[in-house]
Amino acid sequence: MPRKIMPPFLSPSQEAGRAFVMRGLSGPVTMLNLLRFREVADYSASPGLAPAAEISGEEAFRRYIFHTLPFLARSGGELLFLGTGGAFLIGPETERWDQVMLVRQATVQSFLAFADDGDYLAGLGHRTAALADSRLLPLTQLPIPA
Repeated sequence: MPRKIMPPFLSPSQEAGRAFVMRGLSGPVTMLNLLRFREVADYSASPGLAPAAEISGEEAFRRYIFHTLPFLARSGGELLFLGTGGAFLIGPETERWDQVMLVRQATVQSFLAFADDGDYLAGLGHRTAALADSRLLPLTQLPIPA
């Protein structure tokens, strides 16, 4: 049986956004980001952000992080972890992620305000240019059993 090819996931659907808000999460939210980069960044959706020469998707994502960090801090969020990915130890053998990122926000409301900040959105094209595929999983912390 042929393997079904999934479309890339680069931004949340309206349904996913609504479901996220309706979860009613309280307190800090940590976003687990799984990131797969394009070999060459594609700035066709944001030509005004395009550099003079081609760059890799990974370099475009570095530009996105550099642009984003001040707005993240202003919203009360923080970048907790940025690391190299690869193939799963437990998981689909055909799936790999180039980088993994953990971003914490104080609340869902502060995350939504950050994500709607016009100055932040002005640089979002770097992320779009960088990514071939991604996953974003909101996490809330549980108490660790003693």
